[in-house]
Parts: sequence; structure tokens; C-alpha cells
Amino acid sequence: MKVRKMSSSDEVKKRKKAVLFCLSEDNKKIIVEEGKQILLGDIGESVEDPYACFDKLLPLNDCRYGLYDATYETKETMKEDLVFVFWAPEGAPQTSKKIYARCKDAIKNNFTGIKHEWQVKSLDEIQDRFILANKLGRNVVVSLEGRPL
Repeated sequence: MKVRKMSSSDEVKKRKKAVLFCLSEDNKKIIVEEGKQILLGDIGESVEDPYACFDKLLPLNDCRYGLYDATYETKETMKEDLVFVFWAPEGAPQTSKKIYARCKDAIKNNFTGIKHEWQVKSLDEIQDRFILANKLGRNVVVSLEGRPL
């Protein structure tokens, strides 16, 4: 997900736009959740709106960690920021919420370039683009993922 100066078009297409992480079955490791990612090459091919696709990756009754590479426009320029998402829905078991909360800093500290952290508790909250836009730019964001706000 890091920006690289020299990349072939194939490398760019394989770069991740979004990825979810979960705990292993024994709760001892944080792992990439199989099949829960969006690649830049998917956008325009199988994914029209990466942000809407991202919220569909989230389970309704369990916690996850996510990285989302948000592309947005302010009144002055286009920007790209890495957002760390801590997904802890109201329907998740208390034990899961506690374990994920306890391990959050461990995973977050392994990534460089995270500009924003967002703890989300409901689908309504994550589906509201204005909430993310506010986190990204405090009322200066005019579009998110090419969609006007």
C-alpha cells in the first residue's frame, strides 16, 4: 500500500487499495483475512466504488482491523491518505471486542504512513462518507473516491 516512485503498471494494479486483518483461530496472530482486499487493478474492472466495496467486506458480527488507502479531493488538491480502521460492531461478542481492542496498537504500530485512525461501531457510521471525509480534512474535502460529497 506504500507509494513507490518506480512501479510498472502491473505492480500498480496489484497494489492494495484496502485490506482486512483478523485474528488467527487460536487468537495468537493477526493475519490478512483471505479474500478480503481490494486491489487498484480491481477499480473500474470489478469494483466501481472502492469505498462502498470496502464496507461490504466487513463482517456484521465480529471485529476486524482494516487499512484503507483513501483518495480524496480538497478545494486545493487531490490527496491520498492511509486510514487505519478498527471495526468493532455492536453485534460483536464482548470477548472479541476486548481481544481486538487489546491488540490494536500492536498491528497499527507495524505500519508506516498511517495518517488517520477510525474506530467504527456500525454500518451506518462507515457507510456515511461525510464521517470519513471529516476525519480526512475537517470540512475541506469536496470528493471521496471521485464521488462528490
